[in-house]
Amino acid sequence: MKPYIVCHMMQSVDGRIACDIVDKISGDEYYTALESLDCPTTVEGKVTLQLHVTGFDPYTPDDATPVGQEEVYVACPSDGYAISVDSAGTLLWTADNCQTDTPRLCLVSERAPREYLARLRRLGLSYIATGKEQMDLRRAAGLLAERFGVKRMAVVGGGKVNAGFLDAGLLDEISVMTAPGIDGRTGQPALFDGRTDSPTFLPLGLTCQSCQVLDNGVIWARYTLASSAKG
Repeated sequence: MKPYIVCHMMQSVDGRIACDIVDKISGDEYYTALESLDCPTTVEGKVTLQLHVTGFDPYTPDDATPVGQEEVYVACPSDGYAISVDSAGTLLWTADNCQTDTPRLCLVSERAPREYLARLRRLGLSYIATGKEQMDLRRAAGLLAERFGVKRMAVVGGGKVNAGFLDAGLLDEISVMTAPGIDGRTGQPALFDGRTDSPTFLPLGLTCQSCQVLDNGVIWARYTLASSAKG
């Protein structure tokens, strides 16, 4: 069992998701749509959180001994969580930056330092440590449903964490809002970034369930994934 998982993103016409540009060509439509998706739990990747919350100074442990096993800690039961995906356990959470209306829940791998998990406990943050070297997203999704009661959640970037959930076959729906503007800069993050190329690489098929043009020209399209793209 796993939650119903939606990837919900705002992009420019050329598929870029850099907030410094997207915010200039759209209004509040993204957040209004997110609220309508009824996903009280949201998931963000490390880079997005470094940009907007923790800064880029990493957590540096005095003792880097890894946790080395699966471990789950529920700090406080909630109807929804603000989830971070941080495989190595390097986001520098503090008493100031970890405060949100929705309790934080940190996803890390089993190579995260045990000292880091102790820090999360002291800060009152829930966590799941699973996956030997990299975060096991499929296992984590099951634990989110089983141990935290998560029924619906939205993956809200960045591009690499979106691609991670896509490749793990965990996405049930993709909700894309396209703002009427172009980024065009080289090297900017895309909606899905970092998928592994190979001679047999194929695109993943989607089925459009709805599409609407909002008052300011933002196009909101919702897709489900072909069964071959889901686990």
